[in-house]
Amino acid sequence: MRDVAASAGVSVATVSRTLAGNYPVSEATRTRVMAAVESLHYVVNVHAKALSGAVLGPVALVLRDITGPSLAQVAAGVEQEAATRGRLSLVCATHGDPAREDDLVQLMREQHAAAVVLVGGAEIDDAYHERMAAYARGLDSAGSRLVLVGRPPLPAGPPATVIEYDNRGGAFQVSAHLLAGGHRRVLHLGGEAGFSTAQERRAGHRDALRAHGVEYDGELDVPGPFTRTSGYLRTRDALRAGLDFTAVCAGTDMVALGVLAALGEAGLSVPGDVSVVGFDDVPFAADLTPALTTVRVPYEELGRSAVRLALEREERVSGDDHVVLSTQLVIRQSAAPRA
Repeated sequence: MRDVAASAGVSVATVSRTLAGNYPVSEATRTRVMAAVESLHYVVNVHAKALSGAVLGPVALVLRDITGPSLAQVAAGVEQEAATRGRLSLVCATHGDPAREDDLVQLMREQHAAAVVLVGGAEIDDAYHERMAAYARGLDSAGSRLVLVGRPPLPAGPPATVIEYDNRGGAFQVSAHLLAGGHRRVLHLGGEAGFSTAQERRAGHRDALRAHGVEYDGELDVPGPFTRTSGYLRTRDALRAGLDFTAVCAGTDMVALGVLAALGEAGLSVPGDVSVVGFDDVPFAADLTPALTTVRVPYEELGRSAVRLALEREERVSGDDHVVLSTQLVIRQSAAPRA
């Protein structure tokens, strides 16, 4: 700023007033100052402005990776809501590394982020609770807010906002749809054991089995990553092992893509020979052949709600910091009653 003042032939205070726009200066002075700013490529010290409360802190989105379509929808919701509120949004990927997550949360604390939004399922244990509690308290001490999206709430105490969706209920609906159609041998390709999202979806599937009087068969419940490759390999292996099933309940739409590929490779038609359902209702689900029966998750609204609740928490009378959004069964052509 001193360099700008010297170049423009004015005082540092005049430069500060000109850039802040909160004090009248002549048009000639403004022109000289802005010309000096441009020629010197001057950039405002955002850290100093943040400390003085003169700039709105960004909203940081921290997720495992940025390639998944469902996570991209959450990111879109965060960005849109942040933009409407005059906030910059930052997207950071952990690649599943807890140490990197620690570093990113600390960096966002130092950057005076208004909120840090952690997205996606996690392995819930005591160590996880301790880490999240430390994040929440550290961010709160800096005037920020921890927001957990798609994760269960923490034990009472840490200052955090939680935005969930009805994983268990959605899984119940889509599994019950197959069972109501007469399917009794349903191959369930759930997520990795221990992760909160996978646990809830598996619980919903088992709820549906009980509700329809179908005995649980562990042979038909095959865990694995929520990826297309995993869906393909698990289905291929089940077919090669001669496992008897008339329907596949895929843990995600990406897993369902792999299922469809493996069934097609084996010469089986969908839904003629095997019915297939997914979970998420990502954009491509309706464009598959056949179009995928699945569970719609309001991912974009999850992102919007995360920002809204974090930034409005001091204004809300109810102080509700735990919200569960509903899911919806979407019936298309990939599942049919058993003949």
